[in-house]
Amino acid sequence: MGSGHSHVSQGHSEPTAQAIAARRKANYILAAVLVPLTLLTLAAMAMLWPSGSKEGISLANPYSAAPGVTFDTGKIQGVVVESCMQGTAAPDANSGQQASGGEGSDCTFAFTEPDKGGSPVKVVINPDIAKSHGVKPGDQIRYLNLSNAQGASAGQGSPAYIFVDFVRTLPIVLLALLYAVVVIAVARWRGLRALIGLVGAYFVLVSFMLPGLVEGKPPLLLALVGSTVIMIGVLYFAHGFSARTSTALLGTMFGLAITALLAAWATDAANLAGVGNHDAATLVNTSANISISGVILCGLIISGLGVLNDVTITQSSAVWELYELAPATSARKLFTSAMRIGRDHIASTVYTIAFAYAGAALPILIIVMLYDRPLGDTLTSAELSEEVIRTLVGSIGLVLAIPVTTLIAVLVVKATGIRTAGLPSGPAAGDHGETHEHRTVSPDDVDDTGALAAAAAVAAETQAETQAETQPETQAETRRGRRADRG
Repeated sequence: MGSGHSHVSQGHSEPTAQAIAARRKANYILAAVLVPLTLLTLAAMAMLWPSGSKEGISLANPYSAAPGVTFDTGKIQGVVVESCMQGTAAPDANSGQQASGGEGSDCTFAFTEPDKGGSPVKVVINPDIAKSHGVKPGDQIRYLNLSNAQGASAGQGSPAYIFVDFVRTLPIVLLALLYAVVVIAVARWRGLRALIGLVGAYFVLVSFMLPGLVEGKPPLLLALVGSTVIMIGVLYFAHGFSARTSTALLGTMFGLAITALLAAWATDAANLAGVGNHDAATLVNTSANISISGVILCGLIISGLGVLNDVTITQSSAVWELYELAPATSARKLFTSAMRIGRDHIASTVYTIAFAYAGAALPILIIVMLYDRPLGDTLTSAELSEEVIRTLVGSIGLVLAIPVTTLIAVLVVKATGIRTAGLPSGPAAGDHGETHEHRTVSPDDVDDTGALAAAAAVAAETQAETQAETQPETQAETRRGRRADRG
């Protein structure tokens, strides 16, 4: 037949059937564990699903406006620093009051062209923004328009246009598009599926976990159920239904359970109550159903999901790849080799978590550092204790998940017996009466464990056969050449 890169005997139908049976065996073993866990998780999710009612919640919307007051957007045309009196109306002649800035005070004003059209308006910039970041021509800003406010008096000396925030839509959209393009260009369809899975994960977070916390659902159960559903969807959607993905999911569930138990204990033992956190104080006064400790507990579990998913899927893939390269390796040696990779991963992920949280809490770290307190007091303070515990709890969960995932992957990959499946079972090597079928094996077409190893074994055997057949002829030609040289 036509030429090819590897030779596969025509008598391979029986080993192929063995490979399929072995693959089914692995899937049955994993399904026996994962299917009941998945059904139990979905049932718990249905029982915990929030009603969506916001009854009893009293929270003032900072973006709601009084009658006649609007939030407008515009583009800054120019920036000036002048007396604060220049940006306000004249003082009331009867009261003799002046603007709040007082005579001699300087304020930053931005002449802004409204996006809805009209003449430029003079927007007063908050002192903290003017000092820390500043504004410049070309910036898109959102500002409060008080010019048409009901009951507003022109004699109060208050500015009519007040800076609220920057409009960040364009840079965020550009970064999101760049991120999507890079992920899809490198990871292709798997990257696209991962991005879609991320959208699904946020849907579970926004529609299930957050409303559940607002309604006072059990935070530990809420976090475990929501996180498990997210991991099931993300792993299978991004990596496909396979034995290695199921193995990673089992390791992820184990890591989640450890993280949840440690988070529940640490939240109570360390008395994490969100003291000193402005957002936590706001939530306390919002509803009697919201537990700040429960919110912190849920956050400790959710924060480690991404890194936990990373280490488990990597370890599972490492075991499969090592096995495919050396299918004759014993289970003990395979576990030892994979754990060498796992230890390197542990070291890097510990740094990843610590530095990620340190970067997020950088302003707090600077403030605490300026207090010049002892290191022990600093790390156990109300400002930093939550970040420290989040780092420790997440790190312990992912570190313990690595050996468990590796062990499960080794047991599954060795128990299936795929190592012997797909190997040649036709006539012995060197039998010139054997018929060969030429076939090209592409790694992208291989979806069962050990198939790459089987293809490699076939190629190696074929190469050995070719060398055995040609070696006598080559040696004879060499001897004749030497005699001719001597003659």
